[in-house]
Parts: sequence; structure tokens; C-alpha cells
Amino acid sequence: MAIQTGDKLPNTELKIMGAKGPEAMTIEQLTAGKKVVLFAVPGAFTPGCSNTHVPGYVVNADVIKAKGVDSIICLSVNDAFVMGAWGKDQNAEALTMLADGNGSFTREIGLTMDASGFQMGERSQRYAMIVDDGVVSYLAVEPAGGVDVSAAEKIIAQL
Repeated sequence: MAIQTGDKLPNTELKIMGAKGPEAMTIEQLTAGKKVVLFAVPGAFTPGCSNTHVPGYVVNADVIKAKGVDSIICLSVNDAFVMGAWGKDQNAEALTMLADGNGSFTREIGLTMDASGFQMGERSQRYAMIVDDGVVSYLAVEPAGGVDVSAAEKIIAQL
């Protein structure tokens, strides 16, 4: 069963790219006592993710943070090296590029998708959520194809 509004996020350990390489971060470290926008994409460097989804959050980062959001997290079932490189490519300094390399968090919240038809294996569905102190206060899961309900502009309207 997929995570729902009102549920607490599992305290999974994930990775971010730090100055000395991949660094472990837990969901609790990223969300405790904070208001966070967390959005997920099926894959780094893929067209919809690189051309539409991430750029929307990069361009609107100041607007989102002005609405009381402490951090904006982009999650993908990719490794920290890929997420770090993709963040640089996207000029995403205002975002935390979070690697769910093994897909463990994505499985725990029930938002996986089978992308094996594209030779990508198990990936994350496209979604966005607002998290208050580790609890989901808003969740928008994208129907297959496109970037709409999880776009930055739609999340801004929910803040």
C-alpha cells in the first residue's frame, strides 16, 4: 500500500553527494522539525525529469522557500554520483539531490514502478509531497506520463 497523507515517512538511510563522496543521510535528519518539499523522478538525466520537472523546482526554489519551506529534495532511484552530477548539470544548488540507490525508500512508501521496458529496472513513480516534521501533509502522485500534478507550480499552490 502506498504512503498517504497523514503517514510518517520511514526513517530510511539514503545518500547525498558530499565534498568527500557519498554521505549517508536519514529521512529523519532531512525532515525532523522542518517543512520539506520532496519530489521524486523516475531517473536522472531522462527527458521529462531534466527538461521539465527539476527545472521547475530550480526556477521556483525561492518562491517555495518564501512560503516557509526549509528544503526542497529531489529523489531518484540512482546512485549518489549520478545525483551529484545531475544536480550540477541542472544548476540545482538550491535542491538536495537525494539518491535512493537500491530503491529501498521508494519500496517502503509503495511508490515503485516497473521501468524494465526501458531497461531501467525498478524505479520511483513521479510524485511530490509536502512533509511537516516527517509526516506527509500533501501527496500528489503523477499518472503515467507527463509532469503535471507533481510540478513545482502545483506544489506552490498547496503551500
